[in-house]
Amino acid sequence: MSELAAITEMNFETALSELEKIVGQLESGDVELERSIALYERGDALRVHCDDKLKEARLKIDKIVLGTDGTLKTTPAELK
Repeated sequence: MSELAAITEMNFETALSELEKIVGQLESGDVELERSIALYERGDALRVHCDDKLKEARLKIDKIVLGTDGTLKTTPAELK
């Protein structure tokens, strides 16, 4: 499995946790240049994945509607 495929399979919490670790490593300044570049690229992919997961969640929340009987109902969000 490629690293990118592994990221797309992560849930939000796992991806965010890994992103936080990467940021910590980069901020420490103790990482060699080539490793820093690789970490930055992976971190950017994780950031995009987390953003996408947050957008999906927001769309689901936005789809909550009040039914004719006065109860809250959800409808599947159409992701664009």
